[in-house]
Amino acid sequence: MAILLFKLHGVPDDEADDIRALLTENAIDYYETSAGNWGVSMPGIWLRNHDHLAQARSLIDEYEQARYQRARAEYDQLRAEGRQRTLVDMLRESPLRFLAYLVAIALILYFSIKPFIALGT
Repeated sequence: MAILLFKLHGVPDDEADDIRALLTENAIDYYETSAGNWGVSMPGIWLRNHDHLAQARSLIDEYEQARYQRARAEYDQLRAEGRQRTLVDMLRESPLRFLAYLVAIALILYFSIKPFIALGT
């Protein structure tokens, strides 16, 4: 029976491609499921053979650790150079979008809380 190795829901395409290449390079037999036509199924990479689970999990863990370290180093470099985007930068770039989001949040909060306030009076 197959075993789920890696969920692909929300995974960037480059990461999924790297995982596929990693498994192929190490001769680990796998297959892939998609989210289906309506996107309600679980996309994932499945192992056909349970004997490869420990090896595959180890390879993926090493890959994810290396990917995390690369992303963290890039973030730290951008931050040190002052090029990392902040909330203030996003506000300056599009103040109308920020205001629209703020209004939407306020409306959602108002309509969510209003019935409970009406019960108290």
